[in-house]
Amino acid sequence: MPRLAYVDGRIVPLAAASVGVEDRGLQFADGVYEVCAVLNGRLLDWPAHAARLTHNLGELAIRAPMGDAALAMIARRLIAANRATEALLYIQVTRGSARRDHGFPADTRPTLVMTMRPFDFAQRVAQQARGVAAITVPDERWGRCDVKTTGLLANVLAKQHARESGAFEAWLVAADGTVAEGASTNAWLVDHTGTLVTPALTRRVLPGVMRAAVVEAARDHQIPVVERGFTVAEAQGAAEALITSTTAPVLPVVRIDGVAVGGGVPGPATARLASAVWARIADQTGYRP
Repeated sequence: MPRLAYVDGRIVPLAAASVGVEDRGLQFADGVYEVCAVLNGRLLDWPAHAARLTHNLGELAIRAPMGDAALAMIARRLIAANRATEALLYIQVTRGSARRDHGFPADTRPTLVMTMRPFDFAQRVAQQARGVAAITVPDERWGRCDVKTTGLLANVLAKQHARESGAFEAWLVAADGTVAEGASTNAWLVDHTGTLVTPALTRRVLPGVMRAAVVEAARDHQIPVVERGFTVAEAQGAAEALITSTTAPVLPVVRIDGVAVGGGVPGPATARLASAVWARIADQTGYRP
């Protein structure tokens, strides 16, 4: 696919795409973002992503650059221009460019950037069959993790630690010993009664679009769902553990800090949820891995 980006009204070659050095996204991470899956050239879960973007802009008092319909039109134009069939669409909105000062500038136009990159979703099938490993690290993020901001340094450091440890993900553990979420995923376990457990939506947990889809899928398949905190030890001793995100729809976690979960193999509840999510993806986009 060509590498084209959208920057403030223009579709340009990615190598030529740029924003000003005084953009507040660069200076302060003063912006929000969304990552959407593109499958068969179609956006997955677009209404949910657009709604979360609008909500998060409001939480930071950043003016929306345009309405949802116009944003969707530009996203689809960029997909078509890139001839993308299987890819990730990254959308970033910052407060805009202004003289560097911590307080909000009086009048500034928000910066809108969209980029795309190919992404092989079929790779997740093999990972779903064998499972992945996770490590745990202290949660050192800011206090509004429910807002999907571009200020991701703590997440970046956690993810790098996971990679250096040979793990797929890092689970972020709060001071009280409970798991909040992964560096780029939501965290789950299946207890020995077959109940699906995930941390409740607080300011420490991002309301993942795939998280909501999995809750719905679980209830459709008569899998009980409880939203509450759990400890690392509880997850290690659970029947199953898993993570979810747009880029990793339902991956079983079979080792946490080197401890095997559920015998070290993916479990049946996770497999049912993965099948339900792939069916949901196929219904929206026609894509089958």
